[in-house]
Amino acid sequence: MGRHAGGPASGGPALPKRGRWRLTALLAVVACALALLLAAILADWHSRDGTPHDERAEVGWGFTHTQYSADRGEDTARRTAAKLLTAESLPQNQHIMGWGADNPEPRPGSYNFADLDRRVALMRRSGGTPVLTLCCAPDWMKGGGARTDWSQKSLEKAPDRGHYRDFARLAGVVAKRYPDVHHFIVWNELKGFYDESRKRWDYEGYTELYNLVYEEIRKQRDDVLIGGPYVVMDSNPPDTASNISSLQGPWGIVDQRAVDALEYWNRHKAGADFVVVDGSSYTRDGNRLLPDEFRATRKFADVTAWLRKTTGLPVWWAEWYVEPPDAQDNRAGWTEEHRVAVQAAAMMNMAESGVSAAFYWNPETETGTCPGCLWSSTAVPGGGIRLPMMDLLSRFAREFPPGKEVRRPDVQGDGAQALASRDATVVVNTRDTDVQVRVDGRVVELKGYEVRWLG
Repeated sequence: MGRHAGGPASGGPALPKRGRWRLTALLAVVACALALLLAAILADWHSRDGTPHDERAEVGWGFTHTQYSADRGEDTARRTAAKLLTAESLPQNQHIMGWGADNPEPRPGSYNFADLDRRVALMRRSGGTPVLTLCCAPDWMKGGGARTDWSQKSLEKAPDRGHYRDFARLAGVVAKRYPDVHHFIVWNELKGFYDESRKRWDYEGYTELYNLVYEEIRKQRDDVLIGGPYVVMDSNPPDTASNISSLQGPWGIVDQRAVDALEYWNRHKAGADFVVVDGSSYTRDGNRLLPDEFRATRKFADVTAWLRKTTGLPVWWAEWYVEPPDAQDNRAGWTEEHRVAVQAAAMMNMAESGVSAAFYWNPETETGTCPGCLWSSTAVPGGGIRLPMMDLLSRFAREFPPGKEVRRPDVQGDGAQALASRDATVVVNTRDTDVQVRVDGRVVELKGYEVRWLG
């Protein structure tokens, strides 16, 4: 009980009345200053539902660099793309291995950051918030050797448990190398963490890796934000008979195994500044779009609301998809107008539900045609030109940033959806034919699958 040194309880001399008054006044001043400091700190920590968090997690609408991007190609095309990126300054995400980056540590302690340096330099020049996804692992961490096996099966293999700390150390080296990168995502889609014997995710293994990475980066730097688990929120049709969760809607039922993985990570994580997921609006079984491709995008709002309630963290969508893939995982069956219109509907649902960040997976190629790409290929002369999806993404970034109040306008007439803020309204024609609708009383004529900005 003698922890209050110098006070009467410890046998020290009692303070005279004047001394007690001065001490009381001093303590009052200190308490007031601390209260003001705490208020200032909390002013920077907020969420739409009142849950405190670091506002730096509100990075907004951006994209992920994939195998081909604006750091390579024909000189004039690269410069054109670089000017486009600089003009938009969108948040940008890059993986540390794969998707355009070479093996960063081909042998223990021997580093190769040439490709990653080049991608980070591109992000720096364009002025957008840089994000790094800590995936994937060098071959020697997963049973291989110094030679990198770039097959999908090898790339998407998780590190062996005995090398979790090695991967965490690599993450720490990366965090120190790029002091201007403040946002890190741990791993990608739980790749390599599916347990075939138990027919479920090895969320215990992933969470162990996540915690080691989290603690190592925090050891190296105290100015970063870290999140996970980047699980795929797969959904099955409403008539499914297995792995049924309570997270469901007309669009389908989220697989209980994904819910289990996220809830386990949430309970056992060492810490997190945001929660990361990805997913598609179509079902895993049969690629069904329910009730149709536009209304199926309601899934993104419903899942976001569930994530916010379950974790209390800002929600990041690391990837999202609205067009079912073909056998080669390409999404090129829709016209560009159709694709952009459905993407607009998806983003409207995300914005309405309070998403803090969303990264469009930019499917760049080396060819002249590139469905869904943000800019034309820099590998061909005359490339690097902005494409319709860039128009949509960049306009959303300007008009509907995180935290901005949005509403659903009154839309009279069939075939259109709309979202509005105080400054702008976006209207989408969900039909491939012309329609006329009233948006908040204003007559709007839209061509098939047109996306129109008002105000």
